[in-house]
Amino acid sequence: MVIILITLVAVALGIRHYYYTSVQNVLTSRAEVTYNDFTRLAQDSALDYRAQVRNEVASFEFKDQMEMMVLSDEGLVLYTSSGFAPDNAIMYAFYTAASQSGEGALISQMSGERVMAVTVYLAEPREGISSIRFLATLTQVDRQVTLLITATILLGVLVLALVLFSSSYFINSIVNPVGQLGETARKIAGGDFGARLEKKNNDEIGELCDIINHMAEELGATEMMKNDFISSVSHELRTPLTAIRGWGETILTDQGEDKQTLEKGMKVIISETDRLTHMVEELLDFSRMQSGRLKLVRSRIDPLAELGEAFMMYTDRARREGLALSYDEPEDAAYVWGDKNKLRQVFVNVIDNAVKYSNPGGSVSVNAKIIGEDLVVQVEDTGIGISEEDLPKVKAKFYKADSTRRGSGIGLAVADEIIGRHGGKLDLASVQGKGTIVIITLPLTKRQDETAEIN
Repeated sequence: MVIILITLVAVALGIRHYYYTSVQNVLTSRAEVTYNDFTRLAQDSALDYRAQVRNEVASFEFKDQMEMMVLSDEGLVLYTSSGFAPDNAIMYAFYTAASQSGEGALISQMSGERVMAVTVYLAEPREGISSIRFLATLTQVDRQVTLLITATILLGVLVLALVLFSSSYFINSIVNPVGQLGETARKIAGGDFGARLEKKNNDEIGELCDIINHMAEELGATEMMKNDFISSVSHELRTPLTAIRGWGETILTDQGEDKQTLEKGMKVIISETDRLTHMVEELLDFSRMQSGRLKLVRSRIDPLAELGEAFMMYTDRARREGLALSYDEPEDAAYVWGDKNKLRQVFVNVIDNAVKYSNPGGSVSVNAKIIGEDLVVQVEDTGIGISEEDLPKVKAKFYKADSTRRGSGIGLAVADEIIGRHGGKLDLASVQGKGTIVIITLPLTKRQDETAEIN
């Protein structure tokens, strides 16, 4: 605002200086021409000098623009182009001021209006004529200057209003929303995932508000899944530990006298220990996956062997839980370049989910086929299925569609990562209440490379 005011003052002074300088230049130019004419007349002694000067004044051709005066040694007006005798007191004041300041333009009041006068002194005064003066009224000039300055001020006011309006708009549409964005972002960073931004405009800031609100929703959902995951893992760890502790105490109390009890207890302890080991391995793999440290020890392997072993692990359990288990694989070997332990972990996880989420009387089928240059493994169950809403999320970390079933909720996330690292893909299709199909696709290879450890 200060800059605009300073600019207005500078422009106003510039306009005034321009017009006044233009008037002064015109008067000075005319004075120089007349000075040369008078000097030429003064040098010709045969002429009637005063008569020639009087004729020059009477025939002055620029009477409508300025007034020409011839002054005596005392500063009195001898001749004037207007034909009217001026107030000699004023003329004497002009003469005195011009004498003190030297040749140049002087501005003063005359007959109620401002005038500018330029006086030149003859180098060779003759017959009492010593100087010539040219006057021009500044009324029209001042009017024009006032008009332009007024227009400039109005333009400045308009610019100032525009600046104030744009500043207000900028503050309301950008500065304040950005401040709210920062405040809300700090709340979200502090763990307040319920913080939301109010969208005021459909612009870039509004779009950013939508993005941050969506981010807060996703972070809140992830935080909830993480808490559920911790709760689920704690429960999953507590269950086998309780069984191990209980049977350990039973065996210790029995002192091994009842061989049947001892054998049953040891089987439970071994089974629950394997279960704990599997969960810990899952957690370790998940941690490595999150930090980018998951490593695969690859070699040319037949994954059908690992798939068969994984299937056999669940035959007894399926029989105990009243499930029909079937397995079908191609006659030809199917080699892939991969990590056999990690692929077995994937197969175990997928078959375990199929058994876990199936009810007594249901069935689980495992089929492997070679299609083109890929090995396709399909695990299908007739279990509880997955809702259409939950299906896109089941491979996300911490997500568990059915919290009533055992499991940590990270098995599919780890499995999807492992298959992806093998250049394959893991797809799911499900209908709630009817069952789920998991399809694992792995690219075949004919490479004969030796075992190598790579990331």
